[in-house]
Amino acid sequence: MSSLNAIFNRYMLNRPLQITNFATCLNCSKRNWQRVRQRGQQQVLDTRTMSTSANRQEFLFRQLIEYKSFTYTYLLADLQTKEAILIDPVIETVDRDAKLITDLGLKLKIWRYTINVSVNTHVHADHITGTGKLKEKFKDCQSVISKAGEAKADIHLNEGDKIEFGKFKLEARSTPGHTNGCMSFVWHEKEMVFTGDALLIRGCGRTDFQQGNSGTLYNSVHQQILSLPSNFRVYPAHDYTGQTMSTVGEEKQFNPRLSKPKEEFIKIMKELQLPYPKQIDKALPANLVCGIQP
Repeated sequence: MSSLNAIFNRYMLNRPLQITNFATCLNCSKRNWQRVRQRGQQQVLDTRTMSTSANRQEFLFRQLIEYKSFTYTYLLADLQTKEAILIDPVIETVDRDAKLITDLGLKLKIWRYTINVSVNTHVHADHITGTGKLKEKFKDCQSVISKAGEAKADIHLNEGDKIEFGKFKLEARSTPGHTNGCMSFVWHEKEMVFTGDALLIRGCGRTDFQQGNSGTLYNSVHQQILSLPSNFRVYPAHDYTGQTMSTVGEEKQFNPRLSKPKEEFIKIMKELQLPYPKQIDKALPANLVCGIQP
């Protein structure tokens, strides 16, 4: 009997809706039909409004890559005001970035480059920043960098400073150890952190030159980055394995260097024996003057 009931119920649920008593339906008052129609129209309107509201984007986030040095450049924008910032532009991809900004109708409010490949969020050692060239293309944009990095820029940041674009803002956090001027930028509203070279995906910036200090880097990352909620997404300045992002929780658990005790981390960094950066002799002096080469 129960199986027969189940078959009957499936039939009743799946059969097409039919009007079996036409006379009764035709006797419905015009007022009732109007109410039904109005309710139906209102439901469609509400659905469209909800869909539009749900799908409307308030911000733009683009992760771009330069393949020679495997540097990530990040474009962030408020789509209402069109104000945008760019993190870590590279000189070889300036034309690409400028075209994207122009195509999207964005106003480049601030060019900010974080030092990623050495020990700071400040002066890169593996590539030349595109900041200077971009300033030539966008006359109102400003270069921004950590004050501790001692590089030329329009605005020098200190710990805790905020950089605003439209209704959004990034918090600057000092994360030295790779270089003195390294900074990470936290977008609290969107649960993102841009870590430069201080924290990489399953790695970190080297500490064997350019003001590098393993103990300082360990403290910086744990206090300023890994102290964020575990779900915060980590966007580094580089990745050499094809990965695009990580999370704070992942790096706390799986980072083969920074998940270790401090003394072990210092030992690991000391024994890395990394090769000398190929572009350092050209990149460092250029990056100290906003990427403009003599």
